[in-house]
Amino acid sequence: MATTACFIIVSRNDIPIYEAEVGSAAKLHQFILHAALDIVQDIAWTTSAMFLKAIDRFNDLVVSVYVTAGHTRLMLLHDSRNDDGIKSFFQEVHELYIKVLLNPLYLPGSRIASSHFDTKVRALARKYL
Repeated sequence: MATTACFIIVSRNDIPIYEAEVGSAAKLHQFILHAALDIVQDIAWTTSAMFLKAIDRFNDLVVSVYVTAGHTRLMLLHDSRNDDGIKSFFQEVHELYIKVLLNPLYLPGSRIASSHFDTKVRALARKYL
């Protein structure tokens, strides 16, 4: 597992709907991820790829992004160099996110407060990061 990792899901309206600090992450790391949103916006419209790899750097930390078809951004700030593991993490979290969207009681764009979702994301982080 990466020693530092901060993961957020940002809706298409730039509202954070899920945040998790996996590993040792400081509150400052969330600001780094939010600052990278402009870069994501620029890159997302120029490529058809969903996994954008390393789009930004801050000291020894890297911001990796996965953009869904609905333009929801899954963003990870990490110090890992394992692109295959990060891509697998994003793909499996995307599947979990789709399951949340299919829930008739979930309002798209609202905060994901499910403890089951949180537990699964943290388990995937331990597995892949």
